[in-house]
Order: sequence, then structure tokens, then C-alpha cells
Amino acid sequence: EASRFLNLSKSYLYKLTSGNLIPHYKPQGKMLYFEKAELEAWLRQNPVKTQAQIEQEAQKYILNRPLKK
Repeated sequence: EASRFLNLSKSYLYKLTSGNLIPHYKPQGKMLYFEKAELEAWLRQNPVKTQAQIEQEAQKYILNRPLKK
């Protein structure tokens, strides 16, 4: 189910779990379990900023930096 939810192959999902790159549980050392909320948070951990957000940050940076003399 987790591989379908994340749209990843099972083998890649196993690779992520073996490298501890994705939150998961192995209560008795065999079966893997995932919490949907943790998977959703994992998906959202590296957002890509929109052009408008980048421009807004650039304007804030320019306005707030000290002037050189």
C-alpha cells in the first residue's frame, strides 16, 4: 500500500527503508509498517518555491540588507 501511495516501486521503497531515509516500523523485525501521516510529511519535506516566492524573498533581502559605504 505504501508503494502505491507514494507511487514508488517496492524495491525502491525497500531501499529507502534499509537506508533509514523514510519513516517506518518493523515491530518484530520482519514486516514493514508505515503511518500515512508520516509518509505525507516525508513527501512534503523539500518543497519547491514558486517564482513569486523567490521574487518576494529577493525583494525582502534587498530591502533589509545594510547599505555599503
